[in-house]
Amino acid sequence: MKNPKILIAEDHDLSRQNIVELLSRKGYEIKAVENGKKAMDAAMEEKFDIIISDLKMPVVDGLQLLEFVMEMNPENIVIIVTGYGTIDTAVEAMKLGAFDYITKPLNEELVELTISRALSYTKLRDENLALKNHLRKQYDFGNIVGYSEPMKKVFDTVRKVANSDSTVIVYGDSGTGKELVAKAIHFNSDRSNFPLVAVNCGAIPEDLLESELFGHEKGAFTGAFNSRIGRFEMAHGGTIFLDEIADMSPALQVKVLRVLQERQFERIGGVKSINVDVRIIAATNQDLEKAVEEKRFREDLFYRINVIPIYIPPLRKRKSDIPILANFFLAKFNKS
Repeated sequence: MKNPKILIAEDHDLSRQNIVELLSRKGYEIKAVENGKKAMDAAMEEKFDIIISDLKMPVVDGLQLLEFVMEMNPENIVIIVTGYGTIDTAVEAMKLGAFDYITKPLNEELVELTISRALSYTKLRDENLALKNHLRKQYDFGNIVGYSEPMKKVFDTVRKVANSDSTVIVYGDSGTGKELVAKAIHFNSDRSNFPLVAVNCGAIPEDLLESELFGHEKGAFTGAFNSRIGRFEMAHGGTIFLDEIADMSPALQVKVLRVLQERQFERIGGVKSINVDVRIIAATNQDLEKAVEEKRFREDLFYRINVIPIYIPPLRKRKSDIPILANFFLAKFNKS
């Protein structure tokens, strides 16, 4: 693994030399310049893992350099060096996107700790980005196996609805890939950088499902020793996938309807309304219209979630996909 590259912009010769000597001993690759203009030129010529800039410099100061490099790439990591008399300005730099600031006279341990934190942050950020890219690839439309005409209609619908915020319900027999379709919608939407939270409403006992969905406050019921957030709060900004929604009790259906209508709810035992921004994707293997007729499912909730229905046909109705699926699973298991 290559050594991290650090750009240092410091107009004071002795201070610049001290920082270079300190960081060189730690094995970092260093480029040092004496003003902000030269730092701008260096940042345009090559990529640095960290930029350390003095706040007060001639020609181009630290704030101007910060604004320049953040405009180039908001992911740049900039650490500001400041004297005690200009801490307020350093705080302003943080608001403009600086990662952190350190004060003069420089403390070696603090400098090392700040750089270590910055490198750990960039590593974690890059790992998260790689994971998100992997998930996008994994749940891209091309990775939902099926080339029959019925499946092409599913893909077309997913493409059309991915970037809308409309509620979607996915119908299909068990094992047809309803959750896979929900993941494809989420990871190809504008919400893909936020959580996708899945809840199997049929697998969680009724007396626990309400707490799972909406959370609870400490002391709300026997055993509630601590407050806990629910799945709707976890999914804020992203998507919640309510699998087997037809198995939900009528009382819970009312609460889910309220979230759909008002985008707010209360935890069990709570009095404060919690606002959430979530997209709801539901799924079921049942005939919801029949469930409405039989009074097992609320009609008003049905019309709220049945905005964009997606029907996944069972394999018996798309037999042309069988050889493709067989080859897919052979290739998958041969890799493992």
